Amino acid sequence: MSFRIRAITLDLDDTLWPFAPIGERIERAIDDWLHTHSPRTAQRFPIPAMRALRDRVHAEHPHLAHDYSRLRRMTLEQALSESGEDATLAEAAYEAFQAARNDIDYYPDSLAALHRIAARVPVAAVTNGNADLARIGIAGHFRFTLCSREHGSGKPDASIFLAACQRLGHAPGDVLHVGDHDEIDVLGAARAGLRSCWLNRADDRGQRRAWPHAGLRPDLEFDTLTALADWLDANHQSSPRSAAA
Repeated sequence: MSFRIRAITLDLDDTLWPFAPIGERIERAIDDWLHTHSPRTAQRFPIPAMRALRDRVHAEHPHLAHDYSRLRRMTLEQALSESGEDATLAEAAYEAFQAARNDIDYYPDSLAALHRIAARVPVAAVTNGNADLARIGIAGHFRFTLCSREHGSGKPDASIFLAACQRLGHAPGDVLHVGDHDEIDVLGAARAGLRSCWLNRADDRGQRRAWPHAGLRPDLEFDTLTALADWLDANHQSSPRSAAA
């Protein structure tokens, strides 16, 4: 399919990098920190118990579903309190979380493709997560990051997509949202009036998912970010990079 777009909103987790290894790294980093700085908490909350506590805190505070950072801090505070430790240690423990959270292993094609895409059109990160692009070192490729915590609600709510379009200075129909999740990214963006691109990467067995919804489909589907960069090159050869609003 060929159409012109003036800006891109881009998901992060499982789009630029796989999140599963980061999640495992976070659990180990927090566990290591607790063993050093709060052994009683580490003993009471080994990794499986800390995971269960995190799930309990999430379930008890559904109004904070858009704010993973706050929920993480609350989980650490609760773990420290329940083990008889000083809950003010949670901030230092959260820094251990942040270091692990922003220790990124990209998909092999991501960085080169992101560089090419950002040279073509303005790119904004739109995420429900809490990655810190400045800390990771790629903030220069993005006009801004709009996260669910900042916005007050997350994808697939239409308002976060529309807020990103407003900040980019372009109508939703001129903006392409790119992400891995069929509902949160693709359907959410499409229902907000944006163009949508499903980044449907192959799994460890080389298999790609079939589109699971009847009716509404993504405008584009690629299995790498490089393929999206190629599509942009083919469809925007005579278009200068759009200026930021």
